[in-house]
Amino acid sequence: MASQIETRIRRLTDTLLADYCKGRTIDATITLDHPNKETVIDIVKKLQRIIFPGYFRTQPYRIYTVENQVSTLLEDLIYNLIQQIEIVLRYIPEMRDATPEQTNTRAEEITFAFLEKLPAIRSYLEMDVDAAFDGDPAAYNKDEIIYSYPGLYAIFVSRIAHELHLLGVPLIPRIMTEYAHSRTGIDIHPGASLGRYFFIDHGTGIVIGETTVIGDNVKVYQGVTLGALSTRGGQSLKSKKRHPTICDNVTIYSGASILGGETIVGKDVVIGANAFITSSVPDGARVSIKTQELRFRYDNKSQTEAQPLEQDESWFYII
Repeated sequence: MASQIETRIRRLTDTLLADYCKGRTIDATITLDHPNKETVIDIVKKLQRIIFPGYFRTQPYRIYTVENQVSTLLEDLIYNLIQQIEIVLRYIPEMRDATPEQTNTRAEEITFAFLEKLPAIRSYLEMDVDAAFDGDPAAYNKDEIIYSYPGLYAIFVSRIAHELHLLGVPLIPRIMTEYAHSRTGIDIHPGASLGRYFFIDHGTGIVIGETTVIGDNVKVYQGVTLGALSTRGGQSLKSKKRHPTICDNVTIYSGASILGGETIVGKDVVIGANAFITSSVPDGARVSIKTQELRFRYDNKSQTEAQPLEQDESWFYII
């Protein structure tokens, strides 16, 4: 019996090895030429400890100083980030023929340029925590937000990934944001620009596309899409503004879709639930779906219909 299984395993191995020789994208087997996803995720976790030093720490060390923790984390972070950036720099055309020394130097420059942005990122995240606390009556304290709110976690990852994106780092920022997506259900492309005091409430099902620009003091509820009108052009649309611009002091309620690179939602706008918007909205507007008519059907034989239930349009903003 054992020999039969071994024979079948050898046969399957030979079949797969032969299948790996077809020259397709999925046939790549040299793993050292690709970033390590687990290492990138670990970088995210270490950055979380650095950015929120009193909230997330290495558990085995019960007695430590902030200085020791930051120094140890930075040393490990720098080593791994340089290594992973070196690997992905080959995706940049002008770096494909670079020497190992040139690649290492460039990766080191990017790593330290990114780490020097951490104080600014922390400043933005402090405002994001304030926005969540000020905007959510269900929040009892700010610790609850930092520890448990998926919206804040998605914003945190987006902000670090965006800085790496701006520094021209391929692939790694997307691995980071897709990891956050898998944990929170919130899909923010690292190319998206998020303003200050940003609040994502509930969050599940939110999509924010690559070229989206979001201003200050914006609040977004679950199920919102800030997307493109069409992606039929495929790669020909790369680097073009495909996603909307959301100006300051905007609230977007659940299920709304705002699409198109030329779509600008002006300041102080409120977008009601389930609205579908493909053109610009002027400052101060309140956009809502026309009040729907509710009817009730009863279980008796006469199938009596109730009179339509009147509703104020503000009902569509309630979460």
